[in-house]
Amino acid sequence: MLKVENINVYYGNIHAVKDISFEVHKGEIVTLIGANGAGKSTILNTISGQLRSKTGQITFLDQNIGHLAPHKVVPLGLAQVPEGRRVFLHMTVEENLEMGGYTRSAAENAESIADVYRRFPRLNERRRQVAGTLSGGEQQMLAMGRALMAKPALMMLDEPSMGLAPILVEQIFDIIKELHEAGTTILLVEQNAQMALSIADRAYVLETGRIVMQGNAKDLLNDDKVRSAYLGG
Repeated sequence: MLKVENINVYYGNIHAVKDISFEVHKGEIVTLIGANGAGKSTILNTISGQLRSKTGQITFLDQNIGHLAPHKVVPLGLAQVPEGRRVFLHMTVEENLEMGGYTRSAAENAESIADVYRRFPRLNERRRQVAGTLSGGEQQMLAMGRALMAKPALMMLDEPSMGLAPILVEQIFDIIKELHEAGTTILLVEQNAQMALSIADRAYVLETGRIVMQGNAKDLLNDDKVRSAYLGG
């Protein structure tokens, strides 16, 4: 579904992502794990068109998307839930959702909003509430719901557990599993390696912009090096 080949991304003179290649197959949950500054978010932002790679190619559903702007990527079936949620704070919950469906018709959006409210009953209760007054967990649900409005085949989630209490982290990961079971392919960037590896099919471990390990997520969860570096074991 998604193939990233030999991308190199710079911030000025800083070489943030170095010769990265990986694949995501239809129906998988694939996670990228690593410490802060490893390049995880930069990779997602490059796939979604917010950044540009100096080299290589990014292919989504057999189409080269490495040169496309973000608003051209979303209609192809790829949506990103950004780090820090980034909901529209002065808009209501429902207005945020409507923004997520900008590429689709009013009838399609009405159906999608109903589906989001079914998945996230808390959002339905707060549909007229201004997003800036929601809790962190509710804003994360809203950011995910907004991405779902585009009916993505692949959803990229950037640090969905950031800043959330442990009980809310569990709820968010339960929702990710439900979305996956409903047919959405997931590319997950997550600093909580324990949670990410526990739900993923495959994983890539990043250090200073490079992939240093890859494989079956459950195998990496039990790998001594991974446990020592990322799981506190």
